[in-house]
Amino acid sequence: MPPVVPNPWEGLRRFTDARIALGRAGVSQPTAPQLAFQAAHAQARDAVHLPLDAAAMRAALQPLGPGLVELRSAAADRRTYLQRPDLGRRLDAPSAAVLDACADEQLPPPQADGRRVDLAIVVADGLSALAVHRQAEPLLSALLPLLAAEGWALAPLLLVHQGRVALGDEVGERLGARLVLVLLGERPGLSSPDSLGAYLTWAPAIGLTDAARNCVSNIRPAGLAPPLAAQRLAWLLREARRRGLSGVGLKDESELPLLATDGGVPALASPPGR
Repeated sequence: MPPVVPNPWEGLRRFTDARIALGRAGVSQPTAPQLAFQAAHAQARDAVHLPLDAAAMRAALQPLGPGLVELRSAAADRRTYLQRPDLGRRLDAPSAAVLDACADEQLPPPQADGRRVDLAIVVADGLSALAVHRQAEPLLSALLPLLAAEGWALAPLLLVHQGRVALGDEVGERLGARLVLVLLGERPGLSSPDSLGAYLTWAPAIGLTDAARNCVSNIRPAGLAPPLAAQRLAWLLREARRRGLSGVGLKDESELPLLATDGGVPALASPPGR
């Protein structure tokens, strides 16, 4: 008997990054898959602890949007961020003051609904700065022109150190944004240390729960490619603004078949029973 016994599903491995059909050596895994697992585990751990390269992100993001503001959460360092998730959901005092000044000096006065802009976009390191380094600029390069073509009023881009999803609620509330979109690195998996997540919330305010948000995840070339993710996010943002809601009340119907066009805008089929 050969030292490594192949698995009959081995031909399926080319279709997935999942660890299937590894074969066996005696009662154990063969050496090569075991080493590959250890390398993937190390990559995931490194992604969690990798610091945000703020200089590189400023250089990448500044040409894209209407200004850039750099902020920090109340988690002073990476260790605190990982041990105290609550601190990553709020701005530190200096950043809150900067954001309030930005709202007063750079944004138009509040409208009748109390809001100043349609959308605030937050880019935060989350649990994988690697994902932000690799995916944020391609995603925004595809998304921002779609929003510009529809006349969205945007706040300056916000680059946040040690940020979590719910930090967008405070940002959106302080800026008076109708919607907030938070882009941040997702918890690394053993085959995806660079996966970006996008979370959008209508009428952001401190204290909202995840039921109020929509999420588009696994944004990376080997998952949902950034140009396709931009199309999906543009649809969700458009529908959130039109319907005045997000979260459990807003389903992603962006891939339903097109039935007709109204004034040049595609009209989507409604699901049965709606």
